[in-house]
Amino acid sequence: MVITLIGYRGTGKSTVAAPLASRLGWDWLDADDVIEANVGKSIREIFAVDGEDVFRKHERTTMQALFGRDKLIIAAGGGAVLNHETRRDMQSAGPVIWLTASVDTILSRMQGDATTADRRPNLTNDGGRREVEQVLAIREPLYRECADIIISTEEKDVDTLVDEIMTELQPMLREGAAE
Repeated sequence: MVITLIGYRGTGKSTVAAPLASRLGWDWLDADDVIEANVGKSIREIFAVDGEDVFRKHERTTMQALFGRDKLIIAAGGGAVLNHETRRDMQSAGPVIWLTASVDTILSRMQGDATTADRRPNLTNDGGRREVEQVLAIREPLYRECADIIISTEEKDVDTLVDEIMTELQPMLREGAAE
């Protein structure tokens, strides 16, 4: 079983993945970190040099490989849901947890993350609030489509988030263990 954390950048996927994995006794990986390690470039560099299409191919290949593992938490890239096969595969691999936050919270977290500017490209020409709003309008229906669990990360500490996720996950974990 693989648990996939989805959501826009800044919603807490990477922050929640490690303590959730620790609680379960599982491994965890940030899919974007895996892509960067495999390609030898930051996501920003991949977008700038090779283009978004090439990045999305790397993302698809990486996600396919990760879904083949067991007892793994994946912090998926925010755009992983754009590929319909990846959405299908993440649902088949195990529970999908959509972490949400308001546009204001996302912007605040992105501005507070020193690595965002170096590693992450703008996804539209606008950047900032307008970009977040535009991209969320496209992605939210896709996140909703594949989410088994939806958790707001607004004004919650990591332990509270992990407790909420564990409460929601328990029936799915029992069901998965019975199979």
